[in-house]
Amino acid sequence: MRLSLKTKFTLATSLLVLAVVALVSGLYLARLTRQTLRQASDTASFIAQQVYGACGNALKDAAERGDAPASTAPPDMREYVQRAFDNSSTLNSLIESDVGISPTIYEITISDSDGRVLVSSDATKRDQKVAGRPPVSALVRAGFFQQLRELYGPPQIYEFSLPFQLGTAPFGDIRVGLSSALIREQISPGLVSAGYWALGAVLLSTFLAFLTSTIALAPIGRISAQLDRISAGQFDTEPVVEQSDELGMVSTKILGIGKQLRDVREIFSTLRENLDQVMSGLEDGLLLFNAQGRAVLVSPSVERFLGGRSQELRGRRVAEIFPPRHPMRSVLKIEGDQIEPAEGKEVVLDGAGGPRRVGVSVQVIREQGARMGTLVSLRDMESLERIGSQLQVSERLAALGRVTAGIAHEVKNPLNSMRLWLEVLKANMPVEPEPQQAVKMLDSEIDRLDRAVKTFLNFTRPVELNLEETDLRIVLEDVLDAARPSITKAKLVLRADLPSGFRPVFVDRQLIHQAVLNLLLNACDFTEPGGRLELTLRREGEFAVIEVADSGKGIPANDQKKIFQLFFTTRPGGTGIGLANTFRFVQLNNGRIDFTSETGRGTTFRVELPLARVADTAAGRLRESNRPIVTEKQ
Repeated sequence: MRLSLKTKFTLATSLLVLAVVALVSGLYLARLTRQTLRQASDTASFIAQQVYGACGNALKDAAERGDAPASTAPPDMREYVQRAFDNSSTLNSLIESDVGISPTIYEITISDSDGRVLVSSDATKRDQKVAGRPPVSALVRAGFFQQLRELYGPPQIYEFSLPFQLGTAPFGDIRVGLSSALIREQISPGLVSAGYWALGAVLLSTFLAFLTSTIALAPIGRISAQLDRISAGQFDTEPVVEQSDELGMVSTKILGIGKQLRDVREIFSTLRENLDQVMSGLEDGLLLFNAQGRAVLVSPSVERFLGGRSQELRGRRVAEIFPPRHPMRSVLKIEGDQIEPAEGKEVVLDGAGGPRRVGVSVQVIREQGARMGTLVSLRDMESLERIGSQLQVSERLAALGRVTAGIAHEVKNPLNSMRLWLEVLKANMPVEPEPQQAVKMLDSEIDRLDRAVKTFLNFTRPVELNLEETDLRIVLEDVLDAARPSITKAKLVLRADLPSGFRPVFVDRQLIHQAVLNLLLNACDFTEPGGRLELTLRREGEFAVIEVADSGKGIPANDQKKIFQLFFTTRPGGTGIGLANTFRFVQLNNGRIDFTSETGRGTTFRVELPLARVADTAAGRLRESNRPIVTEKQ
């Protein structure tokens, strides 16, 4: 469990105070214990001296009364001393009073040289032999912890011994017994008092430490909130801590760092938008991995190859993007999260439209010999072939346009001269029907040639584009309105799927309107009554896809490579310029057009237009709708 700085500060202060209090309390208890033991020892010494003096007075009183021992033999001498002590009321009263008054004295005993009790505060021990007891001086000299073990261990009697003589010869000892339990009772109140003081000091210090830390760390909390706002993209204009100490300086420096981050973020956002705009127009899918094998850059076109959205793939590891049994693992030679270099590899991936051939290239980015990242490029091989075919068509149309433009200019001047001279000839011709019919036929042919020349010139003349953000749904609705009379006349069933909320495209709406209208009218001409006609709008990656499908007779295989050529037509009375113009208009808007056709089953034209980078447009410039348009009309 992670502890906050306030908790750590409070605990550290409390533990420090606890250690100091424990040390002071220990020293106090050690001094108290030693002082109590020394005082008890001194008391025992004083009482022993008192009893010694009382013993001498008892023997002196016995001598004055004429009492004497029967002989100098030890038994007679012991009997004499015993009798003298028993007859001394002063000695017995002194022993009883000392035991009753002193809180630490357990017993007072007078014994002879053999250790047999002569007089004792405990009458049951009379004439018994006293066992040896540890001296109290040893307890006084012991260490503090040893003293505590002795005092708080099993009860024990310590002894202070004072020898006395009878005449010049040693006779016995005066023994004062001290109880460890009684000494403990003298020390315990001081120990309990010290414990209460220690507990109170710790609790008080904890409260003061908490209060102090709360006040002292409050600026840090404001600084932390300031950092959170910076992380969320909100930048303060004033320091959150206005103190003149170190915390105020930190807040001021964080404010400066926040301003720098704001500038860097704006620059990064601009660069990111520019990069995304550049990458959105790329046909190839690009994945850039860092040295740890994590995707840091994913182009929108990757969606067409791997299926997942680029935003979802960004930040994932190689092993997550290419899991086990993925078709590309063998081509990329993935080991862990590292990819080996590769060039010109091909793999077949399953997509929504079926299997597709994908070219794979891997470049390892190094700096000073160290691996910095890996760039994986994915390329649609079939799209390349289609683009190559479209480029060939474009080149042929361009060449044809240049030739026809030159021919048209060269032919137009002679035609104008011929028309002038034909008018002169008509004025001077006889009125007979045959010559007049010949002149009329020449005039008609000259008009036909003039129209053909104008068509050439209009097709090759540069088109002035008016690019703007355009809602394709609105454009396609207008196209349907324009084409509906022809669809009704052809007796076709129309189905339109135009979803709402579609991101706009940046195109010339008039050219796209004419291009799609040409496809619809062309489908009406080649579909039998009762047939089906579909207009669909959908999004694929960063492209808007318009599909015009019919159930007509289809395009023969021999004609499929020529349908975009100028003046090529299979319709009686057709001009052959509709599909050529459609192809030209789509290319002028940075789009692509392709088709699939099967004889007897119909044709589907597919137009792809890049989506605009700005997804949010003004409400006044777009038509709002709450539901997609799905209609069926006949």
